[in-house]
Amino acid sequence: MSPDDIRFLYDYNAWANRRSLDAATPLTVEQFTRPLGSSFSSVRDTLAHILGAEWIWMERFEGRSPASLPDVGQFHEISALRMRWQENEARLNKFASRVTQSDLNGPHEYRTLKFGQYTNPLWLSMQHLVNHGTYHRGQITTMLRQLGAKPFSNDLIHFYRERAGAANA
Repeated sequence: MSPDDIRFLYDYNAWANRRSLDAATPLTVEQFTRPLGSSFSSVRDTLAHILGAEWIWMERFEGRSPASLPDVGQFHEISALRMRWQENEARLNKFASRVTQSDLNGPHEYRTLKFGQYTNPLWLSMQHLVNHGTYHRGQITTMLRQLGAKPFSNDLIHFYRERAGAANA
């Protein structure tokens, strides 16, 4: 995994997260927080989980291992979630923009919330962050359908196509 590969994945991740937030924006507060029986109860809780996971991984990338995720209850409306997300996205993309091949291949040591201490190459942790978000964004698409809201497409191929279209324009 090269630094350019990581930057590309993090651009994709930010693009897909923004699409998720945009798709959830028309929801009422009741719809946003309605329990739907997924891994995380509601659209809000699932979005907040993605944000929290990205935040905790960023903390780990910087050498810290927090003992808990942020409280999802603080995000009563999507605007509060979006504001926090923009701050974290900027941190992640700044980190990704500076990472070197040596950094990526080097050991990344961290403590998880439940499973203990681990060491693996940094590229593996950085790749995991994007994959984790992809999994949960798929759940959000399903929840939006359950709510009768318009789903969104965040497949990687759509990102490639948009990028190619912008480059050819």
